[in-house]
Amino acid sequence: MADYRKLFDLTGKTAVVLGAASGIGKSSAEALAGLGARVVCADRDRDRNEATAAGVRAAGGWAEPITTDAALAGDIAALAAAAKSKFPRVDIAVTTPGLNIRKTILEYTEEDLDRVVSLNLKGTVYFFQGAGSIIACSSVRAVTIEPGLAVYGSAKAAISLLVKGFASEVGRFGVRVNAIAPSIAETALTEPFKQRPDIHKLYAAHTVFNRWSNADEVACAVAFLASDAASYVSGSTLFVDGGWTAIDGPPTGLTKLGGDGRSA
Repeated sequence: MADYRKLFDLTGKTAVVLGAASGIGKSSAEALAGLGARVVCADRDRDRNEATAAGVRAAGGWAEPITTDAALAGDIAALAAAAKSKFPRVDIAVTTPGLNIRKTILEYTEEDLDRVVSLNLKGTVYFFQGAGSIIACSSVRAVTIEPGLAVYGSAKAAISLLVKGFASEVGRFGVRVNAIAPSIAETALTEPFKQRPDIHKLYAAHTVFNRWSNADEVACAVAFLASDAASYVSGSTLFVDGGWTAIDGPPTGLTKLGGDGRSA
């Protein structure tokens, strides 16, 4: 019988997490370190990135911060070089940064388009490497949309296709490439939604649980894809969306379920 605990153990592995200063990236760095990985924390927010690394070390893990702008090819190349100078190889590479400019397509300027594409799409391509388990960040907006999110959603859909394409190119070398697709997570970036309880509740109602996720719940999916437990998973996008993409609008009319699963 397989040693299932060991399959999830990341002891001795090296991970690079881009976007580690906050939100899903921060929780991913903490999760990977908690499972035994040495974690290089990268983000353009120097202070918060260093705080993430310090928190990992305070909890008994290994972490080192490197300031990196996810939209700049030069910064990502420097990050890769720094990681490889310290370790024989990078076993796990996670990138979570994303940018949305909420405007209709006709309102988008060339500058807006460049910013969204540079961070979401180009930044993901720059981050791809030829080793280990690579995990990018897509979104439910890759398959479900609302006004003002078309450009962002298109970039996230492209990430899912990039993952498939790169998986097909590097699989023969033992490299795995996957993405996560979160829906709504309680993070510092989504804190403004709490100032609009009506909108906050509306989005919660789009899930089958009628609640937002927390970043740790999404990070658990990252940890799975990073581990040997996912050794036969590549080219996939794992939806961590609370059932957002399983239903067409908020669930209604079900107040109590009887023993046979029918409405009572």
